[in-house]
Amino acid sequence: MKTFLSFFFLLFVVATYAQTFEGIITWSIKTEITDPKMKAQMEQAQKQMSDPVNQAKMKQMQEQMNSPQMKAMLESNPQMKIQMQNAIKAIQGGDMSSMMPKSLNVKIKGKNSLTKMDGGIMAAEILTLNDKNQTYMLERESKTYSLLPSGKDQTNSKSTHKVTKTSETARILNHQCTKYIVEVTEHGATVNQVFWTTTEIKGLNAKDFFNSGMNKGGQSMYYDGLDGVPLKMELTTPQMIMVMEATELKSEKLPDSEFVIPAGFTETKGFGGLR
Repeated sequence: MKTFLSFFFLLFVVATYAQTFEGIITWSIKTEITDPKMKAQMEQAQKQMSDPVNQAKMKQMQEQMNSPQMKAMLESNPQMKIQMQNAIKAIQGGDMSSMMPKSLNVKIKGKNSLTKMDGGIMAAEILTLNDKNQTYMLERESKTYSLLPSGKDQTNSKSTHKVTKTSETARILNHQCTKYIVEVTEHGATVNQVFWTTTEIKGLNAKDFFNSGMNKGGQSMYYDGLDGVPLKMELTTPQMIMVMEATELKSEKLPDSEFVIPAGFTETKGFGGLR
């Protein structure tokens, strides 16, 4: 799970240290469960969710969210409300794919970014303001925001990696990309990753900003030996395969109003209402 989440954190860091680039990058996210045991468990879970008894329980859970007591509790913690709603939607989907994100959209203006993840239980909107050295989670529906912990606090895990640059190339969104194979070993387990990176995006140089302040915790968030910005990433574990590929890359002027906490939003305690 830590390696899985680092995929998304990697893109947050790309946006945070974008230097002079201004525009929008969108990645599609596709997930395939490959472990036979997990596949069987998911198929069984899907059958259980289709059972009329469980459907009735789900309906009852939704009705309970509308009870005066539950409403009062959720109103005091609007982020929890959104997360519960996302979880119910994902569960109603009936399979693992419905719980996974479908796309990641990043708007970048200099060193500020607005990142939106769509689909699944991880749906979120993240605003990074580099001038304040702060990152926020925004909840549009509840009109709330919360301050997220510093990325450097997430870099204490010890792992080793081996990066192999290949001669294989591909064009992604009309940019020449080079294939890198990365083997990451953590707690005795090895995970294989493939990165397709490009150095052709003006104002977006991953090698420079990944060697900057984001790795103060002692572990770089970008693997030594990689050069360029990832436009496609493939993660293979014993349980699943996940592929993230850029589907849109637009260099355009964006309004400053995109990169502020919206008017009328109130602050809640950290992620999920906790601190």
